[in-house]
Amino acid sequence: MKKLLTALATVAAVGTLAACGSSTSKDSSGKKERQTITMWGAWSGKQIKQLNELIGQYNKSQDKYTVKYKVQDQVEQKLLTGIAGGEVPDVILWDRFQTSVYAKKGALMDLSDLIKKDKVNMKDFYPETVKEMNYEDKQYGIPLLVDNRSLFYNKKLLKEAGVEPPTTWAELENVAKKTTKWENGKLVQAGFSLNDVGLFSQWISAAGGSVLNKSQTKTAFNSEQGKTVLKFWNKLLNVDKVYQQGFNDGTDQFAAGKVAMVYNGPWALADYDKVDGLDYGIVQPVAGPNGDHGAGTGGFGLVIPKTAKYKDGAWDFIKWWTTKPENGVEFAKISDWLPANMAAAKDDYFKSPKYKAFIQAMNYAKIRPNVMGYADVETLALIPQLQNFVAGKTSADKALANAQKQGDKILKEAK
Repeated sequence: MKKLLTALATVAAVGTLAACGSSTSKDSSGKKERQTITMWGAWSGKQIKQLNELIGQYNKSQDKYTVKYKVQDQVEQKLLTGIAGGEVPDVILWDRFQTSVYAKKGALMDLSDLIKKDKVNMKDFYPETVKEMNYEDKQYGIPLLVDNRSLFYNKKLLKEAGVEPPTTWAELENVAKKTTKWENGKLVQAGFSLNDVGLFSQWISAAGGSVLNKSQTKTAFNSEQGKTVLKFWNKLLNVDKVYQQGFNDGTDQFAAGKVAMVYNGPWALADYDKVDGLDYGIVQPVAGPNGDHGAGTGGFGLVIPKTAKYKDGAWDFIKWWTTKPENGVEFAKISDWLPANMAAAKDDYFKSPKYKAFIQAMNYAKIRPNVMGYADVETLALIPQLQNFVAGKTSADKALANAQKQGDKILKEAK
């Protein structure tokens, strides 16, 4: 770790000099050549085409910079090794949830002065997304894209059962029961897909609780609200039998017309729209027993590595994409992702039934706790215990108690 920090400091100094001393070269005719701005990201496959389409529009909009996208698996770890080796990109398509971890490591550039100098109004973005890219009162990135999980439902299956899309837990249970089918002891049509325990934070918010205490120093999911969630899950799985673990079996049974309802995000829209005969609708996440709403939001932002060579070009590209609402709308048309810029999200394009529920849910969607160690609390303590619970290997009380014990230890050690 000491070697890495030394490398970070050394390369930071060199990178700063390089950035300050860099100049745009000229070709043989004396015309200024464009600076090449390298962008890293983990997006691959068809997403490369989506990014390049938008990047191409930026490249045509001005004559100083040319942004080029390069796929990097495990982009965060590659950034650290790149810093140590002296080779980093100029801008990164960044998972916002990782910001505090890598800002603490000294890997990201503080954008606060640039934001102030160019009068970028951070109130133009969903507040939770801004918070997620802030560490110790410094802004290390600009929010770009948002997501949340809303409730997809199969219109045909609900119509056949004579029910309407649910708005509450009680209605969800009723609709799920009426759209579930068993034949000869085998589940052939599930009323509701309860296959993602990672959405627990959304469920506990709807139950009026939270995953951490107010000071975000200890876990808070071993509570009455947490037990309420698991009690409801147990009823759906083992009493109503609206779903069975493993029913999806590596395939998307909602797309196949064998699941009536499922929580999913806007990234699923493009694929579902291509499925012949799949007529679906989307409503907001259903409200809990006392009318509380819960939704989680994640997504991406744009950051500049602390040792980036061409910071000016990177910042120009970031401003172009994030602060101009029309560009946020344009990328949504290309990719189905929602913009983090609220003015863009208010565009008429997002008033269609396809997006309406997602935009509505952003009014109360919350980010995962932005504290050191929480990612490990979720992946190492909470989710494994919840998986054991839904698999029938442990009780609700034991699952939450074990997760609390492990989670509190993780948070304490992360300070």
